[in-house]
Amino acid sequence: MNYPNLPTDYSFVHEDELAVYGPKDHQRVISKLNTHLGVLYYVDGTIPFEPFPETMLDDSKASPVPDLLLYDNETAESPVIIEISNQEGLKKDLKKVMQLVDEDNYGIVEGYVYNYKNRQWHQYRKGTGWLTESPSFSQLLQLDLNSFL
Repeated sequence: MNYPNLPTDYSFVHEDELAVYGPKDHQRVISKLNTHLGVLYYVDGTIPFEPFPETMLDDSKASPVPDLLLYDNETAESPVIIEISNQEGLKKDLKKVMQLVDEDNYGIVEGYVYNYKNRQWHQYRKGTGWLTESPSFSQLLQLDLNSFL
């Protein structure tokens, strides 16, 4: 079958445009968190926010995409976001989470960065800043996110 509108020269396609950085260790952490939080939301009904992996913060326009966000369907805000990182990307992810919480554009109250290489949690909380004690414990959810890993 002949398709007349298809290009015959694909040199305009570059590998970098198709590439996504998502190593299995990174995706595994997202999957575990999403699965456990999903059970708590969809099955048990014990948390008030719906988990979404790799989802835009604002569907109406281009917006940041955290690795995992917890969405409040009543307020249309995302009070909790989680970035999964390794040592190389940690500084960038810490800055990203801090900026998103401080900007106050999406209703984020708790922002987390989990470094899967050294199994270390960081939490940035609206009005408080970086927490050093129990950084994996969510006040909003009343649970320890580390227990899912």
